[in-house]
Amino acid sequence: MRQRIQIPKILKIEAINGLTIQCMFNNGESRLLDFDKIFKQWNVGKNDLEFPLLDEDEFKKVELRNFTLSWPNIEITINDENGEQISVPYEVGADVLYELSDDLQDASKFRYGKLIKKARLKAGMTQEQLAVRSGTTKYYISRIENDKTDLEMSSFRKIVEAGLGKKLKLTIE
Repeated sequence: MRQRIQIPKILKIEAINGLTIQCMFNNGESRLLDFDKIFKQWNVGKNDLEFPLLDEDEFKKVELRNFTLSWPNIEITINDENGEQISVPYEVGADVLYELSDDLQDASKFRYGKLIKKARLKAGMTQEQLAVRSGTTKYYISRIENDKTDLEMSSFRKIVEAGLGKKLKLTIE
């Protein structure tokens, strides 16, 4: 079976506070980018392109462009495919940003694995019992409860309704 490689993309800027940006990535994680720490790591000085971004007013002009962070207020000059010089906004690739970001621990409260585990324990069931009742395996239940796998809505419904004997309600606020 061929493994699908997922290139990190930023889907949404969730919050900007000082020199930190909270982003939602395409794997569903909310991650925090601390640019104060990043710029120190990069040894950003007065002669660097990033230097104006140390000013919070300039920094907060960030936009989402092509699934990464872009600062249209900081222009850089590059050569296009014809060798012509063009100006483009300063951007950092989402793959680099993902590596530099920190997972938000409180984001786990939105993960369904924790909800399933809590309901299973409350019902006094083992992972094996839940797996049998929902037509899956103990290994799959374990991976779900530990947020190690994605879960299709149909599987989620099977686990909740057939396995746990509960009614699934989904709301979007």
